[in-house]
Amino acid sequence: MQAFVKQSSAPNDVAIRHMPTPSVGERELLVRVQAIGVGIHDGYFHPPIGESPYVIGIEAAGVVTEVGSEVANYDVGERIAFVSAMQPKGGTWAEYAVVADEAPIVRLPEGMPFTQAAAVPVAGSTILRALHALDLQPDESVFIAGASGAIGTLAIQLADARGCHVVASASKKNHDYMIGLGARKTVDYHDSDWPEHVRQWFPTGVDAAIAIQPGTGSSSMAVVRDGGRVVPISGDQFATERGIALRQLPFLLDVHTELVDLMNQIAAGGVRMTIENVYPFARGLEALQKASARHARGKSVLVIP
Repeated sequence: MQAFVKQSSAPNDVAIRHMPTPSVGERELLVRVQAIGVGIHDGYFHPPIGESPYVIGIEAAGVVTEVGSEVANYDVGERIAFVSAMQPKGGTWAEYAVVADEAPIVRLPEGMPFTQAAAVPVAGSTILRALHALDLQPDESVFIAGASGAIGTLAIQLADARGCHVVASASKKNHDYMIGLGARKTVDYHDSDWPEHVRQWFPTGVDAAIAIQPGTGSSSMAVVRDGGRVVPISGDQFATERGIALRQLPFLLDVHTELVDLMNQIAAGGVRMTIENVYPFARGLEALQKASARHARGKSVLVIP
């Protein structure tokens, strides 16, 4: 099979190569990959248990072509989206991928295209966990830092659906986009006085902040009220002040049922997942480069013919 692999543990040492199709264990599925969600860090991850060359990627959508002898819940021919993170047998940037049957797997709703489905698992599960961490209530205010990408696209809509007042930051060109998703106010993080604009709308500060981009957690505190809370999606660690609570993302929290519901809402058009770029598989390196620039609107996806 054709696959994009890390040839060593060095950052971004990625190339397309011919690789053997992975074998299927007793509790694993073999998936014929149709579409792949492009992640910012896909070119970096190389688990110590994985040998080089190591197939990159952690999310995709495709068709089950083989099931292990102990798999009871999935059948050959099913259309699924899944996360297969840091497994010894490699990731998702390949014509075929192996996924454990206990991994995050969602059956595709009727009519949902693979390109749309592949964009949801990581961003969807991430923001669902972040919302649990913050426990946002109706009529609360929330600041979302770096809100134009895939996670932010969902964060704005889900917070708005909870009845929250959303303020979102991104470059100026994405402000109308974020307003269209449900943000009440927007700020440009390039402007040095953006915290002052937020404080004009919420003089005592917002109740909570979702810091998506690295480094935005500490700066977001400038607009959070005393005793508010911040969840840093990127895992940033920083000292808090004024009684602000630092809420870590609960990575082990099971959000599968909510992810299935979110996928159904996206398929039905109730929630929007923007696909900014669709790249043919052969242009995977270009897709990685685009993702690393961190100026996305929604998600980029690779497709395999």
